Amino acid sequence: MRYRYLGASGLRVSELAMGAQTFGWGADEQTAHEMADRFVEAGGNLFDTSSTYNAGASESMLGTWLHSRKNRESMVIATKVFFPTGSGPNDVGLSRKHIIRTAEESLRRLQTDYIDLLQAHCYDLSTPLEESLSAFADLARAGKIRYLGVSNFTASQLTKAVLPGRSRWGAQLVSLQAEYSLLVRETEWELLPVCREEGIGLLAWSPLAGGWLTGKYVRDGRAPAESRVGRGDRWDDQPEQRESERTWRVVDALVEIAARRGKTPAQVALNYLLRRSDVVVPIFGARTSEQLAQNLGSVGWELGAEEVEALTKASDVPLPYPYRFIERYSRKREGGDTSADWRR
Repeated sequence: MRYRYLGASGLRVSELAMGAQTFGWGADEQTAHEMADRFVEAGGNLFDTSSTYNAGASESMLGTWLHSRKNRESMVIATKVFFPTGSGPNDVGLSRKHIIRTAEESLRRLQTDYIDLLQAHCYDLSTPLEESLSAFADLARAGKIRYLGVSNFTASQLTKAVLPGRSRWGAQLVSLQAEYSLLVRETEWELLPVCREEGIGLLAWSPLAGGWLTGKYVRDGRAPAESRVGRGDRWDDQPEQRESERTWRVVDALVEIAARRGKTPAQVALNYLLRRSDVVVPIFGARTSEQLAQNLGSVGWELGAEEVEALTKASDVPLPYPYRFIERYSRKREGGDTSADWRR
């Protein structure tokens, strides 16, 4: 496993992050601990969870693993705050009250004195951004968090968070967690360029598009009973949201390249994201040790330039205005895009 700097910070994280959303959902505690051990043995150090994953069970299972393994300082633990933690009017959002209380609860479940990366799980239209940033900064000054990240922000919202965070609150924003995969390329339109320009790492959630890029689904075929589609357990990953001619075009390209390289479609899909930008860290999830092993097989090798181009072409999304207009009538300077040079 190689390591990448998280944004412009000095924090080095493994090129793959292990998502702990399956801990307590599909993976019991013993399985979760075994997978965490195997991830670390492979060189992984970044775990991502949330205060609301499986009603806190994800954090709790990760916490018991941390406590029993005595390797806290070697790990980078990321969690998130925003979604409801109760039924009260202040049990949701990015208010100072909810951020601080939820962070304290996460610390208890994780059995740790500090959180390496605390992330705003979603932009809060009801709370002034300055209030949220001030609360995060206070937690940082108290030694309870080391770095600040955000998730599910637009490019303009991300920019709004970067500037005051640097000049007023002193809370360093180092990461954006956003959906990014061969089926969700829109992240490249503005979010990825802003991350490059502002020195922000991009943690890619759902890099396998909820299983659609693993090869388990076939055109006109029945979904496996234990898959997300088979269980019908996540609206975003059902056929009416994911399936299209473009989806099957991408899957066909993945299957073809995987067969030629002796890899799985999932390994090819994850490797593609690693090749797209050195600021991207895919977050994978696994319910079983077999799925974990497959995901870990996405590193230690590289797709060729022609293979990357084939996947890029297969997954291409027609640009809307004004991106289409700018691409047609404007050109990058010779020598390429210099906006990504902040970490070279």
